[in-house]
Amino acid sequence: MKKAQLIKIILSTCIFSLATLTLLFGQQTNPIVLGKARFTIITPELVRMEYATDAKFVDEPTLFANNRKTFFNNFEIDKKENRYTISTSRMKIYFTDDGYPFSQKNISITVLNKPKNIDWLIYMKDDANLGGALSTLDEVEGEVPLEQGLLSKNGWHVIDDGQKEILVNGWLSPRPVNHIRDLYFFGYGQNYKAALKSLTAISGEVPMNRKYVHGSWYCRWWNYTDNDYREIVNGYKAHGFPLDVLVMDMGWHTQKEALKGMAHAGSYGWTGYTWNKKLIPNPSILLKEFKDDGLHITLNDHPHDGIRPHEEQYAPFMKAMGADTTNQNTLLFNAGDKKYMDNFFKYALQPSEKIGVDFWWLDWQQDYVMPFVLGYPNVKHLPWLNYLYFKHSQADDKRGLLFSRWAGWGSQRTPIQFSGDAVASWDMLKFEIPFTSKSSNSGCFFWAHDIGGFYGGRDAELYVRWSQFGLTNSSLRIHSVSDENLDRRPWLWGKQAEDALRIVYRLRSQLMPYIYTSVWQSHKESVPLIRGMYIDYPENKEAYINDQQYLFGDLLLAAPIVSPGKGEKLVGIQKVWFPDGDVWFNIFNNEKFEGGQTKEVSSDIYQTPLFVKGGYPLLMQPYKERMASATLDTLVIKCYPGIINKQQTYTLYEDDGISNEYKNDMQSFTKLGYTQKSNAALVNISAVEGKGYTGQPKSRVYVLQLPLQKAKNVLVNNKKAQFKYDDKTNSTIIITNAVSIGKAVTIETEW
Repeated sequence: MKKAQLIKIILSTCIFSLATLTLLFGQQTNPIVLGKARFTIITPELVRMEYATDAKFVDEPTLFANNRKTFFNNFEIDKKENRYTISTSRMKIYFTDDGYPFSQKNISITVLNKPKNIDWLIYMKDDANLGGALSTLDEVEGEVPLEQGLLSKNGWHVIDDGQKEILVNGWLSPRPVNHIRDLYFFGYGQNYKAALKSLTAISGEVPMNRKYVHGSWYCRWWNYTDNDYREIVNGYKAHGFPLDVLVMDMGWHTQKEALKGMAHAGSYGWTGYTWNKKLIPNPSILLKEFKDDGLHITLNDHPHDGIRPHEEQYAPFMKAMGADTTNQNTLLFNAGDKKYMDNFFKYALQPSEKIGVDFWWLDWQQDYVMPFVLGYPNVKHLPWLNYLYFKHSQADDKRGLLFSRWAGWGSQRTPIQFSGDAVASWDMLKFEIPFTSKSSNSGCFFWAHDIGGFYGGRDAELYVRWSQFGLTNSSLRIHSVSDENLDRRPWLWGKQAEDALRIVYRLRSQLMPYIYTSVWQSHKESVPLIRGMYIDYPENKEAYINDQQYLFGDLLLAAPIVSPGKGEKLVGIQKVWFPDGDVWFNIFNNEKFEGGQTKEVSSDIYQTPLFVKGGYPLLMQPYKERMASATLDTLVIKCYPGIINKQQTYTLYEDDGISNEYKNDMQSFTKLGYTQKSNAALVNISAVEGKGYTGQPKSRVYVLQLPLQKAKNVLVNNKKAQFKYDDKTNSTIIITNAVSIGKAVTIETEW
């Protein structure tokens, strides 16, 4: 058959598959140009819809749409006269090429969904949105409205990226004036995980964080001396609390010496890059001490006043800029000028980085002073600075890291997020829980909150309960305002609070293998670390009701106490829905809860409602002072009873925690399985898979903990083994000898 005849036959059917069009015309047909409109199928759940009056479209990225390389090729096009239907497995897009921009007359979409399809018209309101993030909680003291997130009970959401500047060679550039519409339609029904995966498909992946940011942080706004910092670090050791990150707030740099600028909150001293030698005479020595001790350092940064005459960097910076220093002239902070920002990073940030600063706390609050980037009237400073700072942090092939406020769509690429200066109150704690889980609906997976609140909060019980929420957060970071009577070091709040807080911190340390594996899941699968119940259980109406509970990774369910307790032990109450299909166990006291019910759960001040799925291996480590950098030479595997004869698996993820080696497959995976029998249990630990990573242990000890199970006999690799029963935890405990990670291990127990 001749090609012309084949074309005629296909045209007569009016149905075109991508494969057919490519075969016929020898070119890629995604994106699809239909007159002055262009459609790009990115995933089955996501389509980009552009309209340009000159039919010239935008292929450059934006601060939101970072990835222009992902296309989904399994779709069909049906044409009848000037009306087109583009079909994927998830939706049908109907477009009439009438020569006008998108309107309710020429564009509509049907999302294929069970039990009923969902119809969308342009300009429809998403009136069932499940909530999203906010840029900051500065001065917030209770519930406030949230921005919309991606997830909605409606089963769709639209992100409008039109009129925004584009990026040309990594820098801002105006969008062509004729490019008037740029819409991203997400149609997912109840498949919320597919929606989030589509978000990262167009907007860029959630990066793999440096492991230490998920540990314990100390932060306080106070002008500390070098010896004050040493005393703090020693205090953590002496009182048995882990510490991974030490934050130096504004006191690290000179302040009173600043005599000009645009100021903020009545002071010129917020911006600064010269170390305050009166407080810290030799910062390089101090930072080396901390680095040698396994600590990581971040400095507070308010860059809005740039580099001024009182700074040590002023003269070389001005020379590099070719600027006149007569009469101590200054240059406005100009984030829109590449030359300015290149020199700013070189002279303001790099000197401190060279002596041991690991990353920066970009504390930008100055939109009221400088709302928009100079020369770019549609770009606010925060998203652009986040982009630049994060890119700067990737120098020398380092894993990127920034600590800054959420800047809207696309900010999942620049973690981790600083939620701002919240007011301490029970109402604020109660709100911060759904705020955190709902933020994940926008791609904001990693908040670092001011645990305990920033302003006020001298109630020890409130501080403990807030810290218990921090136990199952992306980081355990405390902070407080400059107040001589307010310091959140956990041993300063009385014995009861100290004992309760030590339980929180030590359990956080023990859970690090599970936490870091869950972070990998966020990176690889775009699944939030902290997520609303509806993401995993979208068809259960109960999953939408109680926003005081959430999943922390796949295996843990948390429902922190958010109101004052009663009695000597301050017993608090929280309502918890336990999803059907699993049994759940309180990780503190082993209490069992059958799935498919809602219960009121009580917890005294030493516990928090935290539950683990029965039958799954929960991966832990012994307590470590530097929880996020310690070598995993002992793996603790905690297995609660599960469903009889059903094997459940969980895979441990490992890498070096800090470099980009993992991008070259230098990582490890260990699959673990647990099978519950009527009178026995079986644990299978696979040989480690993957290329491995720098610093990986060659062998490790396995510690198996079996709560609520009292063994009579134990076999390790078919050989009789020693074990013990711990009355305090009501658990059988089995400790193996050191085993090569390249060998599989089987542990069998009999009751």
